Amino acid sequence: MSKYTDLGVSYYSLLGLHPKASNQQIRRAYRKLSKQYHPDTTDMPRLTATAKFQQINEAYATLVDSKKRLEYDKKIKHLYLNDFEQRVNFNAHCASGSQWRNLSSYLDNKDRPLSAGELFVLLIMGITLLGCLIIAIIIGLMRPELTIQPIKPPVI
Repeated sequence: MSKYTDLGVSYYSLLGLHPKASNQQIRRAYRKLSKQYHPDTTDMPRLTATAKFQQINEAYATLVDSKKRLEYDKKIKHLYLNDFEQRVNFNAHCASGSQWRNLSSYLDNKDRPLSAGELFVLLIMGITLLGCLIIAIIIGLMRPELTIQPIKPPVI
């Protein structure tokens, strides 16, 4: 079983569904597409319609069965992670010389290491904040009349 059908899309994309679609949504999408692509009811060439209809049937059979769907989801996740790993050089070394941890666990944007650009921006922001504080302290020491004076209670 591959990540893609012969048309190059996942079963979810083929049926036009989100990966968290319910069985009822899968059935609705299947019925709609099967009417559209059934070789007896479409105006498409018979071979094209038959191939598309078979793909829709295969996708439906896989996604409606909970065990097959779980296996497919694991397989598709594994294949997506492999695609991701091929695009990123995982053999890069840290400054300490040790290898990076397997970054497949960082596919979620909320749980990943910061990029070099993000670290640079944080450095610039920190330097700016520190510079502003130093300037404020210098102004406060040189011109105390510009700083906040204690309030004296009114004399009655």
